[in-house]
Amino acid sequence: MIRVVVVDDEALVRSGFGLILGAADDIEVVATSSGGEAVETVLKERPDVVLLDIRMPDVDGLTVLRELRKMPDAPVVAMLTTFDADEYILTALDGGAAGFLLKDTEPDQLAQLVRTLAAGGVVLSPKASRTLLRGHPGTAAAVDEDAARVRLLTDRERDVLVLVAGGLSNTDIGARIHLGAGTVKDHVSAILTKLRVTSRVQAALLAQRAGLLDERPRSGDGR
Repeated sequence: MIRVVVVDDEALVRSGFGLILGAADDIEVVATSSGGEAVETVLKERPDVVLLDIRMPDVDGLTVLRELRKMPDAPVVAMLTTFDADEYILTALDGGAAGFLLKDTEPDQLAQLVRTLAAGGVVLSPKASRTLLRGHPGTAAAVDEDAARVRLLTDRERDVLVLVAGGLSNTDIGARIHLGAGTVKDHVSAILTKLRVTSRVQAALLAQRAGLLDERPRSGDGR
């Protein structure tokens, strides 16, 4: 079972997410809370995934995220937001969030997105990430630097990075391009090192800025 905690200041959102996710056979919403109780609730329940509202009146989601990231064996955290261009999202992703979900996500997609998070994947809509980057494009020099880092990758690493940015776990990436999960893991480690980032989300955002995500990965046994 994938254990989930939902943190939101609105009781209706908490109950709605709880009902939708609770209908899945492999997901259990073990608790819901407001921002002020979030850290204590997560410490008590030790969930696999936390869905965390990015804007709350008592304690904002970025503060809660920072506290959760300090925990040993910290859960995967995805931010909940109403707007795909929320200015706080990039800060959250840089702070270690594994992605973000819009609160109007279709119910039939929500459980699969939680499974993706639990499997180590990235939940980052390409459309939404493009919206974010248009609002925070960075300097031309920074974009050129991102492109230069991407050029350090091998062809296979570029393939893997495109699929990482698409939200796939290592197992799913391996199935897509016919590599073992261990080999994919090695490729991901090399990608993070070459791009000088610390998370899959940061790698995905860098790939987006560098214009890589319009490329399509090759299939086959190439390394």
